Amino acid sequence: MSTAQSRASNKYAAKAYDRLYPFVPKGRKAEIQAAADSLGESLNDFIVKAIDDRIDRIQKEGAANKKTGDGTSKI
Repeated sequence: MSTAQSRASNKYAAKAYDRLYPFVPKGRKAEIQAAADSLGESLNDFIVKAIDDRIDRIQKEGAANKKTGDGTSKI
């Protein structure tokens, strides 16, 4: 990739994406990478999907708690 292409890619990424810098204990990255590889996903895609799945669960639990009104989840 040329310098101009790199600059263009970096400029696009800066406008289109937010950066996160998660820290994990030594050795954990390799474990997460292996899990992503086993699914044919990039490390980034694996992490983003994991975050999305957790947010979905939280939202579903919140909706269930609102329905019961007692703070317990029916999920």
